[in-house]
Amino acid sequence: MRKFYQEFKDFALKGNMIDMAIGIIIGVAFNNVVGVLVKKVIMPPLTLISDGVSLSEKKYLLREATEGVTELAIGYGELIEVLIDFSIITFTVFLVVKFMNRFRRKADDPKDKEIETPKNIELLSNIEKLLEAQNSYLKNKKD
Repeated sequence: MRKFYQEFKDFALKGNMIDMAIGIIIGVAFNNVVGVLVKKVIMPPLTLISDGVSLSEKKYLLREATEGVTELAIGYGELIEVLIDFSIITFTVFLVVKFMNRFRRKADDPKDKEIETPKNIELLSNIEKLLEAQNSYLKNKKD
């Protein structure tokens, strides 16, 4: 039990848990922003185009409501709205990852002086140059 507690403490204090919590909080806030964007900005013009029929109210009626029996319907309009939400979130995450990867590639490129190259990449680049010089020297020595 003591080992388990120590592992959990190490996990929580190393920042993994904090990073995860920050990601979840930002994700929830972003989801709310996208939800409002779809419901209040994108859907009203679509409703206007469709002669005032709100997409979220679109459904396929399986059973009408009668006295004592509730209505049974497939709400495909809400599904379409959720798919629009998902598409926007997916596209935004794609753009963020693409943007981050662009900077990561620049940082990993030892020839790019725009962003400071990490020391381990710089050392590997120097080792590579030394090996190339050594190989060319040995090749010339054989000939």
